[in-house]
Amino acid sequence: MAKLGGGPNRSGQVAQALGKSVRAVAPTRAKLIKKGMVYSPSHGDTAFTVPLFDEYLQRVMPRSTP
Repeated sequence: MAKLGGGPNRSGQVAQALGKSVRAVAPTRAKLIKKGMVYSPSHGDTAFTVPLFDEYLQRVMPRSTP
């Protein structure tokens, strides 16, 4: 989700970026909402609760190689 930007991002976009279905990522999304890391500003949208958190994650997370 961090690679998609600060959001809000559609759940389908996030799932597609992970190569999974929306149903497959829904439980993880629900857990992140419960932990307060993301929220749903409208149906089907997901955004980080902390401004610029997407940029922070991209700086601190190791980059995957293709």
